[in-house]
Amino acid sequence: MYGHGAAGGTALLRLLNLTSPALPIGSFHFSQGLEDAVERRLVVDAATAGDWIAGLAAQSVGTLDLPMLLRMHAAWTDKRPPWALRLSARLIAARETAELRAEDRHLGSALARVLIEHGIEEAKPWIGNVDASHAALFALAAVRWDICAPDAATGYLWSWCENQVLAAIKLVPLGQSAGQRLLGQLIDRIPEIVETAATIDDDDIGIASPMQGIASARHESQYSRLFRS
Repeated sequence: MYGHGAAGGTALLRLLNLTSPALPIGSFHFSQGLEDAVERRLVVDAATAGDWIAGLAAQSVGTLDLPMLLRMHAAWTDKRPPWALRLSARLIAARETAELRAEDRHLGSALARVLIEHGIEEAKPWIGNVDASHAALFALAAVRWDICAPDAATGYLWSWCENQVLAAIKLVPLGQSAGQRLLGQLIDRIPEIVETAATIDDDDIGIASPMQGIASARHESQYSRLFRS
């Protein structure tokens, strides 16, 4: 359903561009509840940070974002923007808190602006659209740049994991070497999470991460904050 093959040549470079921390969409502003988890000492060192990030990668991103991204990749491939928008709206609606919804909308609109600069005119209607998710615009870019669905999902999850580790380095705090070890552990998990995401039925898409929802809700009124979520 979603295609196979590894990105190569220009497609690989485009994927690297799309997942780069230097992409000007502001993803470094968000911790997705990790800041509250550190504040309440649920995350106190590299081991607990790794458990938190790996758990969310498997039980939140892997069971919600990635299955929706794969479906939106198919929608863009089939030239069905309205269907991509409906899927994106469903993804936004599945976010448990105002901060998580605001984050997704911010990243979606910001990525739309970047894609317009790259000549992808289909991104224009998504700027400021309340149903514009990061995954929807990521999928659009992947299709227009000939990045197959599995590679797009892998890149999306890698980018999410890297941002979470960077947040943990600042918040816990962790050293750079500890951060690299965490990323190495996550790399070992990513292929399995992506493969599982491709097998999830429509009715089973969702999340099983209540602690993140609680942390995100608490973060809205946290006294001192470095991050917006």
